[in-house]
Amino acid sequence: MSTGTISRFEQAEKDIQLSSVLAILESLGLLDTRTLLFADPQERYDRRQDAVAFTGLDHETAVSCAVSGEALEDHFGADQRDVMKAFVKHRPDIEALVRRKYLLGQTEPDGSVLLKTDDIA
Repeated sequence: MSTGTISRFEQAEKDIQLSSVLAILESLGLLDTRTLLFADPQERYDRRQDAVAFTGLDHETAVSCAVSGEALEDHFGADQRDVMKAFVKHRPDIEALVRRKYLLGQTEPDGSVLLKTDDIA
């Protein structure tokens, strides 16, 4: 974007469009383009961690995600025998909570996201 264009915006000589605002924010490093999508329905129960593990994508980058068995029991009605059933039933809500935690930067040291019972209000 040219200096003249920005000057016209500043002098109110030209209306600014959303695309221009986004271009300015991006050039200043103020635009967060992260996202976390869950297109892969592959999930598995990890007995060692007592969690259901699944994968999200931030653009091209895979992000390991999990929800603890305790969180599934405390907040999604699971018992120890049916954590996978509870995960599948509540997957959209779990994904939204994991996405929120990821976008807030509340990741594990390795960059993964673990949804624990204390993370859910």
